[in-house]
Amino acid sequence: MKKILHATDFSKNAIPALKYALNLSKKLDTSLFVIHVFDYPTIFDKDLKEPYINLEDKTYITQQNKLINFCNSNYEGDLEEVDVSFEAIENKSIINGIIEKAKKLNADLIITGTKSEKVLKEFLLGKTALKLIEKAPCPVLTVPKGICASNIKTIVYASDFEENDICAIYDLVHIAKPYEATIKIVHVSKKENSYVLQKKSWFDQLLKEKIKYDKIDTQIIFSDNVFDSLKTYLKDENADMIAMLERDSKGIVKMLFHTDLVKKMESLGNIPLLSFNGHRM
Repeated sequence: MKKILHATDFSKNAIPALKYALNLSKKLDTSLFVIHVFDYPTIFDKDLKEPYINLEDKTYITQQNKLINFCNSNYEGDLEEVDVSFEAIENKSIINGIIEKAKKLNADLIITGTKSEKVLKEFLLGKTALKLIEKAPCPVLTVPKGICASNIKTIVYASDFEENDICAIYDLVHIAKPYEATIKIVHVSKKENSYVLQKKSWFDQLLKEKIKYDKIDTQIIFSDNVFDSLKTYLKDENADMIAMLERDSKGIVKMLFHTDLVKKMESLGNIPLLSFNGHRM
């Protein structure tokens, strides 16, 4: 992992994501690009005292300075110790602005915050993060309020024991390794049967062949309630991050958008969510 892109909107809830991005970038020894996407206001006044192009330049300078000041005032560490750069970007669409910059940089990871204190509530109600995941050329890490990246010990990866999971876990190791964190791969199945056990055996062997990292465990949970079981597992393991692979109609993230599951998913808690797009694997 070489390049991390973080987008901020200067809000109070954006501060934890900024700190998370800076701390993670420092720990992983990567370059961090902090951006703010803005749109020029529409001006209909014909009696402007100066050319509109000058106002555009002034707006850009204002946003650029605001971005730098926001980062300086909200990071307790020394920015000189982080390979970080700042850029204000004009775009009518925040998501398109982020995506275009990520593609231009060939970014390895996008980090964003939420308007809500809970990541999964943001996914269910706002759907902005989901749109970003669907379009992003790289994984997206969504950080809720009150979270820091100073000490990541346990990362839970919700798996379907498929080959594409291996690619996602390979990328996940780049985050886990500098922290010496354990990656706990968990699959929730409704019924115990030979097919599921054989699939786990095949997956374990493939994992051993493709991934060179000792601190990985795999586990099957047999339960009729996927979400309650996942909630309990995250709590029992004291998870610092949950990761999953989004797959068309089969993806767990897609499943979250069932209205009746909103309250259940909110109870999963205040955990950063790392989402991989199956189409990018």
